[in-house]
Amino acid sequence: MTGQIFVFSAPSGTGKSTIAEALMENFGNLAYSISHTSRPPRGTEQDGIDYHFVSEGTFREMIGQNAFLEWAQVHGHLYGTAFDAVKAQMSAGSDILMDVDVQGGRNVKKQFPESTLIFLLPPSLKVLRKRLTDRGTDDPGVIEKRMAQASEEIKHCSWYDYIVINDDLEKAVFEAQSIIVSARCRRARRMDWVNAHF
Repeated sequence: MTGQIFVFSAPSGTGKSTIAEALMENFGNLAYSISHTSRPPRGTEQDGIDYHFVSEGTFREMIGQNAFLEWAQVHGHLYGTAFDAVKAQMSAGSDILMDVDVQGGRNVKKQFPESTLIFLLPPSLKVLRKRLTDRGTDDPGVIEKRMAQASEEIKHCSWYDYIVINDDLEKAVFEAQSIIVSARCRRARRMDWVNAHF
C-alpha cells in the first residue's frame, strides 16, 4: 500500500520538533521528510539528519528543475521538500511526516489532496513569546520577527484538517498520535486489506 502524508505546521517555538520526535519514536512505518535549506546549520544540526544543507545557488537550481514538492523563503532562507525523496518513501509503503510552513502545507495539499494537515498552536502568543525568549537562541529583533510571523501563520489554521494545542506536551503528543491512528484506519486505507482477506 502506498504511504500517506502527514503535514505539521506551526509557528516557531510551538514544540513541533519535540512532538515530531515523539511520533517518530512511537510509530512504526513513519518516515520523517528531511527538508533542504539554504541556511547554515545551527548548534549540533547535521547534514542529512536535520536538513540537507545546500547553497542558495544549488537550491535555486533545484527550483528551476521543479525538484521540490513545496518550497518557501522563511526569515531570509530557502526551505523545500524534494519530490523524489517523498515519492520513494511513499512507494515503499512508508507514511511521511512533514514539517512545513503554511505555504508549504497548501502546496502539499494541492499535490496530494488525501494528505492530512495538522496545525500546532501554542496556548497563547504570550506563552509563545516566553518560549522563544527562554530557549535563548535568538536576539530580541529575531524574536519580534518570529512573533509577527506567528500572528500571520495562525490566521491560516482554519483550512487545516486538525488543530492541536500544545498547552501540555503529553496531551499534544497523544492528540497527534490519535490523528495518525485515525487516518490509518480510514475505510479507503483498509479496503485493499479487507478485499484480500475476506
